[in-house]
Amino acid sequence: MEKLISKDISSQVAELFNELESGVEILFFGTEKNCGHCEVIEQLIGEVAELSSLIGYQTLDIEKEASLAEKYHVAEAPTLVMLRRDGDKLVDFGIRLLGAPAGHEFTTLVHDILFVSKRQSGLSEETRAYLHGLDAPVLLQVFVTPTCPYCPQAVLLAHQMAMESELVQAEMVESTEFFELANRYNVSGVPQTTINAGAGRVVGAVPERVLLEQIQTALNR
Repeated sequence: MEKLISKDISSQVAELFNELESGVEILFFGTEKNCGHCEVIEQLIGEVAELSSLIGYQTLDIEKEASLAEKYHVAEAPTLVMLRRDGDKLVDFGIRLLGAPAGHEFTTLVHDILFVSKRQSGLSEETRAYLHGLDAPVLLQVFVTPTCPYCPQAVLLAHQMAMESELVQAEMVESTEFFELANRYNVSGVPQTTINAGAGRVVGAVPERVLLEQIQTALNR
């Protein structure tokens, strides 16, 4: 089988993974029903896992493993769930990728692994303090396409915010795979970050402060 990741990219990513501190477990929820990208995603995750002994992955069927899907708030397939290994425990930071992390979004996958392993969001003290004080759930859905060069920035910011609060779940959503979801939220350009099922919306790759303000506005409605 032909490799999806070139030798040059593999060596670059393997070098980055030398910085990993804790183990990372990737749960891949696929389905046997009309999933054109499932085999490719499974192969991609397998190739990524080969680049570090600290990375593991599991392939799960969303229908057959319905209770596990519910536990991790997974409603769609294909979905990747990024977990940190803490001894015998798996720590969930609410980081999800819906659809194939292909094209520019491969960068997102690599950075997510680094974020989860190091448990460092890199956000400002102001943002972290606000997220730590949340008392209501926040769902951030960042709609992307593989050819969008600005999309990883928006996805990673949402994922950074998820790392700081158990009440935040942040999802990369590949618009062409999940076009019904994209249509529901009137996605006409990417990246678009939808907050709490349409209570708020941010178009473009915006600074941390702007996304934080939009989250605050959405929660106050």
